[in-house]
Amino acid sequence: MSFTGKYELQHQENFEPFMKALGLPEDQIQKGKDLKTISEIVQDGKKFTITITAGSKVIKNQFTVGEESEIEMLNGEKAKVIVQMEGNNKLVTEVKGMKSVTELNGDTLSYTMTMGDLTMKRVSKRI
Repeated sequence: MSFTGKYELQHQENFEPFMKALGLPEDQIQKGKDLKTISEIVQDGKKFTITITAGSKVIKNQFTVGEESEIEMLNGEKAKVIVQMEGNNKLVTEVKGMKSVTELNGDTLSYTMTMGDLTMKRVSKRI
């Protein structure tokens, strides 16, 4: 299954408390919570380029499954990660105490981040 495509955010759960826990300022959280985020994924075998556009902010990350890569997180911090693929539709990594799971089911892309007992979920549809 190929992740390649553009996905538009449909809904999210626990965005505000999760971003507060990451240390984002309140004004950025309020601006970000209602933005229609577009994620564009290009998959070439084990190589991925993910571009997330939220308003005027663009985050672009490139990684190869199973190899160490540096990514930019939602709060602007850079971190070294190793992304693993589970099955043919799930990307999993751990970064700075958070577990990140991106799962593709048909035209639905689910992104779940867990930090301690706090979980944020974002669901996007292919456009």
